[in-house]
Amino acid sequence: MFPRLMCLTSALALTTGAAQAEKSFNRIAAFPVVQNMTAGEDQTRESSPEIIDATADGMTLVYTDSPMQALGLIDITDPAKPAPKGNIALPGEPTSVAVIGSTAYVGVNTSESYTQPSGLLKSIDTETGSCDLGGQPDSVAKSKDGGFLAVAIENERDEDLNDGMLPQMPAGNLVLVNTTKTGLDCASMKVVSLTGLADIAGEDPEPEYVSINGLGETVVTLQENNHLVVVSKNGEIVTHFSAGSVDLDGIDATDERGALIFNESQTARLREPDAVTWIDDTHFATANEGDYQGGSRGWTIFNKDGTVVYDSGTSFEHAIVQIGHYPDKRSDAKGVEPESVTFAEFGGTPYVFVGAERASVVGVYDVSDLANPVLTQLLPSGVGPEGYAVLPERNLLVSANEKDLIEDKGPRAHVMMYELQDGAPNYPHLTSAGAEELIGWGALSGMVADADGMIYAVNDSFYGFQPSIFKIDPSQTPARIVDVIRIHRQDGNPAQKLDLEGITLDGNGGFYVASEGRTDRVTPHAIYHVSKDGLIKAKKGEIGLPVELMAVERRFGFEGITKVGDTLWMAVQREWKDDPKNHVKLVAYNLETKEWGAVHYPKAEPDTGWVGLSEIVAHGDHVYVIERDNQHDFRAVTKKVYRIPLAEMQPAPLGGELPVVSKELVRDLLPDLTATGGYVLDKVEGLAITAEGEGYILTDNDGVDDASGETMFFSIGPVDTATTN
Repeated sequence: MFPRLMCLTSALALTTGAAQAEKSFNRIAAFPVVQNMTAGEDQTRESSPEIIDATADGMTLVYTDSPMQALGLIDITDPAKPAPKGNIALPGEPTSVAVIGSTAYVGVNTSESYTQPSGLLKSIDTETGSCDLGGQPDSVAKSKDGGFLAVAIENERDEDLNDGMLPQMPAGNLVLVNTTKTGLDCASMKVVSLTGLADIAGEDPEPEYVSINGLGETVVTLQENNHLVVVSKNGEIVTHFSAGSVDLDGIDATDERGALIFNESQTARLREPDAVTWIDDTHFATANEGDYQGGSRGWTIFNKDGTVVYDSGTSFEHAIVQIGHYPDKRSDAKGVEPESVTFAEFGGTPYVFVGAERASVVGVYDVSDLANPVLTQLLPSGVGPEGYAVLPERNLLVSANEKDLIEDKGPRAHVMMYELQDGAPNYPHLTSAGAEELIGWGALSGMVADADGMIYAVNDSFYGFQPSIFKIDPSQTPARIVDVIRIHRQDGNPAQKLDLEGITLDGNGGFYVASEGRTDRVTPHAIYHVSKDGLIKAKKGEIGLPVELMAVERRFGFEGITKVGDTLWMAVQREWKDDPKNHVKLVAYNLETKEWGAVHYPKAEPDTGWVGLSEIVAHGDHVYVIERDNQHDFRAVTKKVYRIPLAEMQPAPLGGELPVVSKELVRDLLPDLTATGGYVLDKVEGLAITAEGEGYILTDNDGVDDASGETMFFSIGPVDTATTN
C-alpha cells in the first residue's frame, strides 16, 4: 500500500482555490551518479553532475562531472528506470556540455592557475579532436540547427585574491565554433571581445553563461558585471545593457538567529544573473543568483533591447518559503539563489524552469503571457540543482543536482527525472500557503493528533531561536499549516536553544514537549509543559531528568513523547552508557507521583551507521514507535513503524535491570519513501495517529542545510492492524 500523497495545486489555486491543472510534472526516478563508477572503483570519491544534455534520440543523458574529470552517461530508454552507461575520462575538469546528434561537445578546464587559464572544446563520439580555446570555458550552448557552438570563456576570478575584487586579468571572451558532420571545425573559431561594455569592471567581463536563439544570436551573461550582451552569429555585438537592480521587501536578510523572520528589506539589489535561456527570438529569461555584490533572489524576463518584461521580485522565494525549502543559513547572502534556468514547450504550453540552488527546488512557470508568468509547480530536486535537459517529445524534464554529501554521510549526488503526466502534482506534501501570514517552516520533528483530526508538529534545534508548534490540517491536499504557536517564556522572549523532538497533548488544551539535550553545550535533556498559547509555565513548566539518568545520559536523547493516563513516556534515540547493545530506553515519568522509570526496547543491528528511535505515540492498546537508521538513498535499510503492547509498558525503577518489551512490525516505510520517485530520506521523525486510527508520517528536512529540503508528509492508513508491506 502506497501512501496517500499530499499534492501541490498551482500557485493560482493556492491563493484562490482554482481547479488543479490537468497536467503536472511529477518525479519518476532519481539516479545516483555514483552508480556510473565501475565495479572495484573507490565509490567514496566525490561525484557531481552539473550540466546535462541528451542525445538526439532522447535515450541517453550526458552530464559533466568535474570532480571525476569525466562525462557521465545514463540510459533512459525507460526513464522510470535509468541505468548506468559509465564515465568517459577527460583531460581536465568539464564545465559544460552540449550534444548534437550523438556527439557531445564539452568544455574542459585545463587551467593550472587563475593567471594562466587554458581549456579545450572537445568532441566526443567520433573522437575527431578538440579546439584550443585559449582560456577557461564555463558554459557551452548549441545553435538550433546544430551548426555551431557558443562558449563563454570566463577566466574566473580568484575569490581569495584581494577579497575577490575585480578586475583580475586575463579577460574572458566569447568563442563561436562551427560544427561538422564529424566533429569540430576549429579553423572557423571566432573570438568575440566583450571588454569595454560593462560599467563595473569593463576590462574584466567574466562571461558566465550562454544561450542561442533561432536567429543564431547568442546572449551572454557577464555575472559579476551585472551585464547582458547579445551577439550575432557572425560575432558582432547586437546590443548590450545592464541587468539592473531590484528593491526587495519582506525578506529574511539575517542568518545568525536560527529563525525565519521575513520583515527585512534590501534596496537596489543587483540582479547579477547566472544562467540565461531564450524563450523566443526576442525574449530571454535570467536566473539572478548573484555572485559578486548582488543577487535578487528571483528571475527576470528581458526583451533583447534591454526592456524588463517581468521580474519575479520576492514571489518565487516566498513560494519556496511556504513549502519549507527556505535555506535560512543563506539569508544574509542570496536567499534561495536562483542559479539555473531553461525553456521548453510541452504540449503547446511554453514553460520556464527556474532552479533555486540553495533551496533545491525547480519552479515551473507557464509563460504563455510573458508579462504575467504563472507558477504552476515547485518540484523537489536533489541537493543543488545545476543543469537541465528538456525532452518535450518524451514529456521529460531532467535535472542534474551537483551536491555530493558523501563526506557528511548524506545523500549522494543525483540526476532526477520528471514526466509530464495527467492529473495533479504529487509535491509538496505540506504547505503554509493560504495562511494569514507568511509562515516559514522546516526541520519538523515530533507530531501529535488532537480529537478534531488536526496535527501539531514541532521544529528542532535548527531553529533554536524560534521554537514553534505548527498546526496542520491533513484533510487538505496538500496538507496545510494553518497556524503557528511560538514557544516563549514569561518575559515574552522565545524559549531559545531548545531542541524539540517530541510533542503530546496535556489533556487541557496545552502540550508537553520533549527537548533533546546536549550537556556539552549546557542544554540539558528536559520536558516542558506549554500552554495552548505557547507559554512555558512558570513554576512547573520544566521537568529535568533525575540524577540516575543524568549520570548515564548521552546527547542522543528524547526523540518523542506521549501521554498515557498520568504518565509521560519518552523514547531515547540511542544507547546510553548503561544500556545493553542494541537496546534503548523508553523512559516513564508519572506526573502525579513524580516517579521515574523505564523499560528497554530491542532495536535492529545496523548494517551501516546507527539505528535508533525517533518517535513514540500511544494509541488504543499499543504504543507505536519509529525505528530508523541514519542512511539515505540506496543505502537505507531500516525505516519502520513498530508497536508494543501497552500491557508491557510497566516501568521498572531506574538503576536496576529493566524489562524488555516485545515489538510487532506495523509498516516498512521504504516503499512509501520512494513512492514519489525520489531517494530515501534518512530522517523519518514524526508519527501522529488520529482518534480514528489513521497514521501520518513526517520527515525532517534538516532546515535545508546540506539537505534537499524535501519534507514528506503522508498517510499510512489504519495502524490498528499490523501489516508487513
